[in-house]
Amino acid sequence: MELKEIRKKIDLLDSRILRILNYRMELALMAKKLKTSIEDKDREKEILERIRLNSTGLINAEFVEKVYTEIIKESKGLQQRDHRLIGFQGEHGAYGEVALRAWNSEWVSVPCAGYSAVFEGIKKGLFDYGIVAVENTLGGVVGEVNELLVNTDLYVAGAVELPVYLCLMTLPGTDHRDIRSVYSSSQALVQCHNFLERNHLEALQYYDSAGAAKMLAEDTPKSSAVIASKLAAEIYDLEIIKEDIDDFERNMTRFLILSAKANVAEGDKCSILFSTAHRAGTLFSVLEIFAKHDINLTRIGSIQSGAGNYTFFLDFIGSNKDEKVISSMEQIKKVTSSLRFMGCYKEKRVD
Repeated sequence: MELKEIRKKIDLLDSRILRILNYRMELALMAKKLKTSIEDKDREKEILERIRLNSTGLINAEFVEKVYTEIIKESKGLQQRDHRLIGFQGEHGAYGEVALRAWNSEWVSVPCAGYSAVFEGIKKGLFDYGIVAVENTLGGVVGEVNELLVNTDLYVAGAVELPVYLCLMTLPGTDHRDIRSVYSSSQALVQCHNFLERNHLEALQYYDSAGAAKMLAEDTPKSSAVIASKLAAEIYDLEIIKEDIDDFERNMTRFLILSAKANVAEGDKCSILFSTAHRAGTLFSVLEIFAKHDINLTRIGSIQSGAGNYTFFLDFIGSNKDEKVISSMEQIKKVTSSLRFMGCYKEKRVD
Protein backbone atom coordinates (compact mmCIF):
# COMPACT_ATOMS: atom_id res chain seq x y z
CA MET A 1 0.00 0.00 0.00
CA GLU A 2 1.41 3.40 -1.02
CA LEU A 3 1.66 6.36 1.41
CA LYS A 4 -0.88 8.33 -0.62
CA GLU A 5 -3.42 5.51 -0.34
CA ILE A 6 -2.81 5.12 3.41
CA ARG A 7 -3.36 8.83 3.95
CA LYS A 8 -6.52 8.71 1.88
CA LYS A 9 -7.91 5.95 4.11
CA ILE A 10 -6.96 7.94 7.21
CA ASP A 11 -8.82 10.99 5.86
CA LEU A 12 -11.95 8.89 5.25
CA LEU A 13 -11.75 7.42 8.75
CA ASP A 14 -11.30 10.88 10.32
CA SER A 15 -14.43 12.10 8.55
CA ARG A 16 -16.34 9.06 9.76
CA ILE A 17 -15.13 9.52 13.36
CA LEU A 18 -16.34 13.14 13.32
CA ARG A 19 -19.77 12.09 12.01
CA ILE A 20 -20.07 9.45 14.73
CA LEU A 21 -19.09 11.99 17.40
CA ASN A 22 -21.69 14.39 16.06
CA TYR A 23 -24.34 11.64 16.25
CA ARG A 24 -23.29 10.87 19.83
CA MET A 25 -23.84 14.51 20.75
CA GLU A 26 -27.29 14.44 19.12
CA LEU A 27 -28.18 11.42 21.27
CA ALA A 28 -26.89 13.23 24.36
CA LEU A 29 -29.24 16.14 23.62
CA MET A 30 -32.14 13.70 23.16
CA ALA A 31 -31.25 12.01 26.47
CA LYS A 32 -31.49 15.40 28.20
CA LYS A 33 -35.18 15.52 27.25
CA LEU A 34 -35.84 12.36 29.26
CA LYS A 35 -33.87 12.99 32.45
CA THR A 36 -34.27 15.42 35.31
CA SER A 37 -30.62 16.40 35.76
CA ILE A 38 -27.61 16.84 33.49
CA GLU A 39 -25.20 15.53 36.14
CA ASP A 40 -25.20 11.72 36.47
CA LYS A 41 -21.97 10.55 38.10
CA ASP A 42 -23.03 6.90 38.16
CA ARG A 43 -23.64 6.94 34.40
CA GLU A 44 -20.28 8.63 33.75
CA LYS A 45 -18.50 6.06 35.92
CA GLU A 46 -20.27 3.25 34.07
CA ILE A 47 -19.18 4.60 30.66
CA LEU A 48 -15.53 5.06 31.65
CA GLU A 49 -15.37 1.62 33.27
CA ARG A 50 -16.76 -0.02 30.13
CA ILE A 51 -14.27 1.89 27.96
CA ARG A 52 -11.36 0.73 30.14
CA LEU A 53 -12.49 -2.89 29.88
CA ASN A 54 -12.90 -2.67 26.10
CA SER A 55 -9.56 -0.97 25.41
CA THR A 56 -7.56 -3.44 23.33
CA GLY A 57 -4.83 -3.46 20.71
CA LEU A 58 -2.65 -0.40 20.20
CA ILE A 59 -4.83 2.06 22.09
CA ASN A 60 -3.71 2.72 25.65
CA ALA A 61 -6.56 2.55 28.20
CA GLU A 62 -5.41 5.77 29.89
CA PHE A 63 -5.47 7.62 26.55
CA VAL A 64 -8.97 6.36 25.77
CA GLU A 65 -10.19 7.42 29.22
CA LYS A 66 -8.86 10.93 28.63
CA VAL A 67 -10.62 11.09 25.27
CA TYR A 68 -13.95 9.96 26.72
CA THR A 69 -13.64 12.28 29.70
CA GLU A 70 -13.49 15.16 27.19
CA ILE A 71 -16.41 13.72 25.19
CA ILE A 72 -18.55 13.52 28.33
CA LYS A 73 -17.56 17.07 29.27
CA GLU A 74 -18.56 18.35 25.81
CA SER A 75 -21.87 16.43 25.99
CA LYS A 76 -22.75 18.06 29.33
CA GLY A 77 -21.80 21.46 27.94
CA LEU A 78 -24.19 21.00 25.02
CA GLN A 79 -26.95 19.78 27.34
CA GLN A 80 -26.68 23.00 29.37
CA ARG A 81 -27.53 25.11 26.32
CA ASP A 82 -31.03 25.74 25.04
CA HIS A 83 -30.79 23.74 21.81
CA ARG A 84 -33.91 23.10 19.75
CA LEU A 85 -34.03 19.57 18.35
CA ILE A 86 -35.88 18.88 15.12
CA GLY A 87 -36.36 15.44 13.59
CA PHE A 88 -36.26 14.79 9.85
CA GLN A 89 -36.61 11.69 7.70
CA GLY A 90 -33.44 10.25 6.20
CA GLU A 91 -29.72 10.60 6.83
CA HIS A 92 -27.82 13.84 7.32
CA GLY A 93 -27.77 15.66 3.99
CA ALA A 94 -31.39 14.78 3.14
CA TYR A 95 -33.50 17.52 1.58
CA GLY A 96 -35.53 17.72 4.79
CA GLU A 97 -32.36 18.89 6.53
CA VAL A 98 -31.68 21.34 3.68
CA ALA A 99 -35.17 22.79 4.20
CA LEU A 100 -34.61 22.97 7.95
CA ARG A 101 -31.37 24.92 7.55
CA ALA A 102 -33.21 27.36 5.29
CA TRP A 103 -35.83 27.82 8.02
CA ASN A 104 -33.51 28.07 11.04
CA SER A 105 -29.84 27.16 10.78
CA GLU A 106 -29.39 27.24 14.58
CA TRP A 107 -31.73 24.32 15.27
CA VAL A 108 -30.14 20.90 15.74
CA SER A 109 -31.28 18.39 13.11
CA VAL A 110 -31.66 14.73 14.09
CA PRO A 111 -32.04 12.00 11.43
CA CYS A 112 -34.93 9.52 11.70
CA ALA A 113 -35.40 6.20 9.91
CA GLY A 114 -38.89 7.12 8.72
CA TYR A 115 -41.64 9.72 8.91
CA SER A 116 -43.42 7.82 11.68
CA ALA A 117 -40.29 8.17 13.84
CA VAL A 118 -40.44 11.95 13.34
CA PHE A 119 -44.07 12.08 14.50
CA GLU A 120 -43.38 9.74 17.43
CA GLY A 121 -40.34 11.76 18.51
CA ILE A 122 -42.39 14.96 18.68
CA LYS A 123 -45.19 13.30 20.64
CA LYS A 124 -42.76 11.77 23.15
CA GLY A 125 -40.95 15.05 23.65
CA LEU A 126 -37.62 13.94 22.14
CA PHE A 127 -37.92 16.65 19.48
CA ASP A 128 -39.11 20.22 19.83
CA TYR A 129 -40.18 20.12 16.18
CA GLY A 130 -40.24 17.83 13.17
CA ILE A 131 -40.00 18.61 9.48
CA VAL A 132 -41.77 16.44 6.88
CA ALA A 133 -42.32 16.61 3.12
CA VAL A 134 -46.00 16.88 2.18
CA GLU A 135 -45.92 17.35 -1.58
CA ASN A 136 -43.63 17.59 -4.58
CA THR A 137 -44.28 19.20 -7.97
CA LEU A 138 -43.22 15.97 -9.72
CA GLY A 139 -44.26 13.19 -7.33
CA GLY A 140 -47.44 14.74 -5.93
CA VAL A 141 -48.52 14.35 -2.30
CA VAL A 142 -46.52 12.23 0.13
CA GLY A 143 -49.20 9.70 1.08
CA GLU A 144 -47.52 8.38 4.23
CA VAL A 145 -47.19 11.86 5.73
CA ASN A 146 -50.81 12.71 4.98
CA GLU A 147 -51.96 9.52 6.69
CA LEU A 148 -49.87 10.36 9.75
CA LEU A 149 -51.28 13.90 9.84
CA VAL A 150 -54.84 12.53 9.95
CA ASN A 151 -54.01 10.34 12.96
CA THR A 152 -52.10 12.86 15.04
CA ASP A 153 -52.78 15.88 17.23
CA LEU A 154 -49.68 17.78 16.11
CA TYR A 155 -49.77 21.38 14.91
CA VAL A 156 -48.17 23.14 11.94
CA ALA A 157 -45.62 25.73 13.10
CA GLY A 158 -44.20 26.70 9.70
CA ALA A 159 -43.62 25.65 6.10
CA VAL A 160 -40.77 25.71 3.62
CA GLU A 161 -40.97 25.45 -0.17
CA LEU A 162 -37.62 24.20 -1.39
CA PRO A 163 -36.23 23.83 -4.93
CA VAL A 164 -34.60 20.40 -5.29
CA TYR A 165 -31.31 20.38 -7.17
CA LEU A 166 -29.93 16.89 -7.67
CA CYS A 167 -26.15 16.52 -7.92
CA LEU A 168 -23.91 13.73 -9.19
CA MET A 169 -21.03 13.15 -6.76
CA THR A 170 -18.13 10.77 -6.23
CA LEU A 171 -15.26 10.13 -3.86
CA PRO A 172 -12.55 12.81 -4.18
CA GLY A 173 -10.09 12.13 -6.97
CA THR A 174 -12.40 9.81 -8.93
CA ASP A 175 -12.12 10.09 -12.71
CA HIS A 176 -15.65 10.66 -14.04
CA ARG A 177 -14.83 8.39 -16.99
CA ASP A 178 -14.51 5.45 -14.56
CA ILE A 179 -18.07 5.79 -13.22
CA ARG A 180 -20.28 2.84 -14.15
CA SER A 181 -23.11 2.83 -11.58
CA VAL A 182 -25.06 5.43 -9.63
CA TYR A 183 -26.84 4.95 -6.28
CA SER A 184 -29.75 7.04 -5.02
CA SER A 185 -33.38 6.91 -3.91
CA SER A 186 -35.95 5.60 -6.37
CA GLN A 187 -37.46 9.10 -6.78
CA ALA A 188 -34.10 10.72 -7.55
CA LEU A 189 -33.17 8.01 -10.06
CA VAL A 190 -36.49 8.45 -11.88
CA GLN A 191 -36.08 12.22 -11.96
CA CYS A 192 -32.58 11.83 -13.48
CA HIS A 193 -33.50 9.05 -15.92
CA ASN A 194 -32.52 10.91 -19.09
CA PHE A 195 -29.18 12.00 -17.66
CA LEU A 196 -28.33 8.44 -16.61
CA GLU A 197 -29.38 7.01 -19.97
CA ARG A 198 -27.42 9.63 -21.89
CA ASN A 199 -24.25 8.82 -19.95
CA HIS A 200 -24.77 5.03 -19.97
CA LEU A 201 -24.84 4.80 -16.18
CA GLU A 202 -26.50 1.95 -14.29
CA ALA A 203 -29.13 3.14 -11.79
CA LEU A 204 -28.97 1.32 -8.44
CA GLN A 205 -31.75 1.99 -5.96
CA TYR A 206 -30.87 2.87 -2.35
CA TYR A 207 -33.21 3.59 0.57
CA ASP A 208 -32.31 7.30 0.71
CA SER A 209 -30.29 9.71 -1.43
CA ALA A 210 -28.31 11.06 1.54
CA GLY A 211 -27.96 7.48 2.77
CA ALA A 212 -26.37 6.63 -0.58
CA ALA A 213 -23.86 9.47 -0.08
CA LYS A 214 -23.03 8.14 3.38
CA MET A 215 -22.61 4.63 2.00
CA LEU A 216 -20.25 5.84 -0.73
CA ALA A 217 -18.10 7.69 1.82
CA GLU A 218 -17.90 4.72 4.19
CA ASP A 219 -17.89 1.66 1.92
CA THR A 220 -16.07 3.32 -1.03
CA PRO A 221 -17.42 1.02 -3.79
CA LYS A 222 -15.36 1.23 -6.97
CA SER A 223 -16.62 2.85 -10.20
CA SER A 224 -19.61 4.31 -8.32
CA ALA A 225 -21.28 7.66 -7.84
CA VAL A 226 -24.41 8.88 -6.06
CA ILE A 227 -27.15 11.42 -6.67
CA ALA A 228 -27.88 13.59 -3.63
CA SER A 229 -27.96 17.16 -2.34
CA LYS A 230 -25.08 19.61 -2.27
CA LEU A 231 -25.31 19.46 1.53
CA ALA A 232 -24.69 15.69 1.40
CA ALA A 233 -21.50 16.33 -0.58
CA GLU A 234 -20.32 18.73 2.14
CA ILE A 235 -21.15 16.37 5.02
CA TYR A 236 -19.58 13.25 3.51
CA ASP A 237 -16.61 14.97 1.84
CA LEU A 238 -17.67 14.02 -1.67
CA GLU A 239 -16.79 15.74 -4.92
CA ILE A 240 -19.62 17.11 -7.06
CA ILE A 241 -19.16 16.13 -10.70
CA LYS A 242 -22.27 17.88 -12.03
CA GLU A 243 -25.09 19.89 -10.45
CA ASP A 244 -28.79 20.11 -11.32
CA ILE A 245 -28.92 16.89 -13.36
CA ASP A 246 -32.64 16.10 -13.05
CA ASP A 247 -34.76 16.06 -16.20
CA PHE A 248 -37.22 18.78 -15.13
CA GLU A 249 -36.99 22.56 -14.97
CA ARG A 250 -39.11 22.94 -11.83
CA ASN A 251 -38.66 20.45 -9.00
CA MET A 252 -40.10 21.86 -5.75
CA THR A 253 -40.87 20.12 -2.46
CA ARG A 254 -43.01 21.61 0.28
CA PHE A 255 -42.18 20.79 3.89
CA LEU A 256 -44.25 21.35 7.03
CA ILE A 257 -42.69 22.07 10.41
CA LEU A 258 -44.68 20.28 13.10
CA SER A 259 -44.94 20.85 16.84
CA ALA A 260 -46.79 19.34 19.80
CA LYS A 261 -47.98 22.85 20.71
CA ALA A 262 -50.00 25.36 18.73
CA ASN A 263 -47.96 28.12 17.10
CA VAL A 264 -48.38 31.44 18.95
CA ALA A 265 -46.30 33.59 16.59
CA GLU A 266 -47.92 35.76 13.93
CA GLY A 267 -48.77 33.91 10.72
CA ASP A 268 -50.31 34.59 7.33
CA LYS A 269 -51.11 31.04 6.22
CA CYS A 270 -53.40 28.45 7.81
CA SER A 271 -53.92 24.69 7.60
CA ILE A 272 -57.02 22.72 8.56
CA LEU A 273 -58.20 19.10 8.50
CA PHE A 274 -61.88 18.32 8.14
CA SER A 275 -64.23 15.43 7.41
CA THR A 276 -67.64 15.58 5.79
CA ALA A 277 -70.63 13.28 5.56
CA HIS A 278 -70.45 10.86 2.64
CA ARG A 279 -72.99 12.57 0.43
CA ALA A 280 -72.90 14.73 -2.68
CA GLY A 281 -72.23 18.44 -2.28
CA THR A 282 -70.66 18.45 1.20
CA LEU A 283 -67.16 19.36 0.01
CA PHE A 284 -68.63 22.05 -2.24
CA SER A 285 -70.39 23.56 0.80
CA VAL A 286 -67.03 24.04 2.52
CA LEU A 287 -65.35 25.50 -0.55
CA GLU A 288 -68.31 27.83 -1.06
CA ILE A 289 -67.80 29.28 2.43
CA PHE A 290 -64.19 30.15 1.60
CA ALA A 291 -65.27 31.71 -1.69
CA LYS A 292 -67.91 33.88 0.01
CA HIS A 293 -65.32 35.14 2.49
CA ASP A 294 -62.87 35.86 -0.34
CA ILE A 295 -60.20 33.54 1.15
CA ASN A 296 -57.55 32.25 -1.25
CA LEU A 297 -56.95 28.48 -1.07
CA THR A 298 -53.39 27.29 -1.81
CA ARG A 299 -53.70 23.53 -1.36
CA ILE A 300 -56.41 20.93 -1.09
CA GLY A 301 -55.92 17.19 -0.74
CA SER A 302 -57.78 14.19 0.59
CA ILE A 303 -57.19 10.78 2.08
CA GLN A 304 -59.59 7.91 2.77
CA SER A 305 -59.96 7.69 6.55
CA GLY A 306 -62.58 4.98 6.84
CA ALA A 307 -65.16 2.98 4.93
CA GLY A 308 -66.33 5.52 2.38
CA ASN A 309 -65.16 8.48 4.50
CA TYR A 310 -62.56 11.05 3.53
CA THR A 311 -60.50 13.57 5.42
CA PHE A 312 -59.52 16.72 3.56
CA PHE A 313 -56.38 18.84 3.97
CA LEU A 314 -56.73 22.48 3.13
CA ASP A 315 -54.28 25.40 3.24
CA PHE A 316 -55.32 29.01 2.75
CA ILE A 317 -53.99 32.56 2.95
CA GLY A 318 -54.98 34.43 6.11
CA SER A 319 -54.57 34.69 9.86
CA ASN A 320 -56.56 33.06 12.63
CA LYS A 321 -56.99 36.60 13.99
CA ASP A 322 -58.77 37.82 10.83
CA GLU A 323 -62.50 38.25 11.29
CA LYS A 324 -63.29 36.62 7.95
CA VAL A 325 -61.20 33.56 8.88
CA ILE A 326 -62.87 33.29 12.30
CA SER A 327 -66.31 33.60 10.70
CA SER A 328 -65.53 31.03 8.00
CA MET A 329 -64.30 28.49 10.59
CA GLU A 330 -67.52 28.87 12.58
CA GLN A 331 -69.61 28.22 9.46
CA ILE A 332 -67.45 25.27 8.35
CA LYS A 333 -67.97 23.59 11.73
CA LYS A 334 -71.69 23.46 10.97
CA VAL A 335 -71.31 21.66 7.62
CA THR A 336 -68.54 19.19 8.57
CA SER A 337 -68.52 16.15 10.82
CA SER A 338 -65.13 17.19 12.26
CA LEU A 339 -62.80 20.17 11.92
CA ARG A 340 -59.27 20.61 13.28
CA PHE A 341 -57.39 23.88 12.96
CA MET A 342 -53.74 22.80 12.59
CA GLY A 343 -52.13 26.18 12.82
CA CYS A 344 -51.46 29.67 11.53
CA TYR A 345 -47.85 30.15 10.50
CA LYS A 346 -45.30 31.70 8.16
CA GLU A 347 -44.14 29.95 4.99
CA LYS A 348 -40.69 30.46 3.54
CA ARG A 349 -39.98 30.03 -0.14
CA VAL A 350 -36.32 29.30 -0.88
CA ASP A 351 -35.03 30.79 -4.14
